[in-house]
Amino acid sequence: MSRTDVGVLRPSRRDRLERAVNRAASASPRRLQALLAGRGVTSEGQRLSPQFALALRALALSGKTSYDQLPVAAARELLEKESWTFSGPRVEVGAVHDLTLDEDGEVPVAARLYLPAPEPGGFAGPPPVVVFFHGGGWVLGSVDSHDAVTRFLCRHARVAVLSVDYRLAPENRFPAAVEDAVHAVRWARRHGEEWGYDGSRLAVAGDSAGGNLSAVVCQQLRGTDAMPDLQVLVVPGVDLAEHAPSRATYGDGFFLTGGELDWYEDHYLGPDTDRSDPRASPLRADDLSGLPPAYVVVAGFDPLRDEGEAYARALRDAGVPVTLRRHTAMVHPFINGVSLSSEARDAGFEIVGALRLGLRA
Repeated sequence: MSRTDVGVLRPSRRDRLERAVNRAASASPRRLQALLAGRGVTSEGQRLSPQFALALRALALSGKTSYDQLPVAAARELLEKESWTFSGPRVEVGAVHDLTLDEDGEVPVAARLYLPAPEPGGFAGPPPVVVFFHGGGWVLGSVDSHDAVTRFLCRHARVAVLSVDYRLAPENRFPAAVEDAVHAVRWARRHGEEWGYDGSRLAVAGDSAGGNLSAVVCQQLRGTDAMPDLQVLVVPGVDLAEHAPSRATYGDGFFLTGGELDWYEDHYLGPDTDRSDPRASPLRADDLSGLPPAYVVVAGFDPLRDEGEAYARALRDAGVPVTLRRHTAMVHPFINGVSLSSEARDAGFEIVGALRLGLRA
């Protein structure tokens, strides 16, 4: 059982009611969603999705407390419950195994392996593997909070997904998460035959802080046999040393706030860490050449949007094949809504296509 299993948290009657309301709202006609969401929000020629505008309005009406205003333990519990209440019906996969990655003198790392069911249209032979790092600012989140995302990728991309429960800050500050991420990728390369997937075809993927770790892992393993074949960076935070303009433009009112970003970074790095260290800020690396092809996804109404796009440009300038996709109507955590929001699901299927293309034999 994961350390933050939702079953342990025991959602309240109110949590269950909110989940039912969210599901009903997501299934309602688009016109009704737009009406319930209120006046459309536009910025820089972008219009916020009515589905996400409605979700933001629901959170505001519920009196949601910002994570940075809570003790860490309470913030973790809140994120797990919000992930649960905004999840849709469970996506079934072939098998799920809770593992401990423990070898070579490394710190043991908890993980969850999802294996796809054999279906027509899958990969010939054992499926490739995606090592997935969850978001949550290196402080919050777990394999449970991102269970809907990893199941979605496993089922529809027909890949194995190793979701990594890396150590969280502030109990384990930088670079503990980086060390766990590197360990997990090396482990995944070696253990495919044992667990029924093809470790020779491997991608890393993650959202937000998980996108940061995915980018960092590729840099750390560049030139080695363990280097991933593909990196999928979803709304990644890649520059902890300097704030891009979107951080001010969208730092209030679009779920992820500037205050929360400061809170995450302070817990993760501590007061004496060099914020320009490429293991924390992969955009600051001196050399980005020789890295795996990248699929970079950003959201229009996201304070991290500009730095994600800057990283895509920097990779391209270094000769790395890059696809950059901006979903203009989305907010930062949209990937967590793949089981509930039709618009997030459409974006999720684009990621599925990128994985299938990038990991083909």
